[in-house]
Amino acid sequence: MDSKKFEKISKALSDSSRIAILEKFKKKKDDCLYCTEVHDFLDLAQPSISHHLKQLVDADLLIPEKEGRNLKYLLNQSVLDDYIKFLSALKS
Repeated sequence: MDSKKFEKISKALSDSSRIAILEKFKKKKDDCLYCTEVHDFLDLAQPSISHHLKQLVDADLLIPEKEGRNLKYLLNQSVLDDYIKFLSALKS
């Protein structure tokens, strides 16, 4: 992972609402999250939720998939793993 990619992910993770979205994946049994589900646990207007999801998608942390009229989001575990490895390398 290069430093620009690391910076983009770090910026995406610098908001508590976006962290809450990622934490929701940990609590779910299936591997996807629908936009409507995000609205259920975040007390934000729909445009704000869309903005936060877009930031996570732009950082490649979430992968959007169209399912009929709905969008579902998958956690991009490999990018998250690379980010953690990059952080660990800074520590050593």
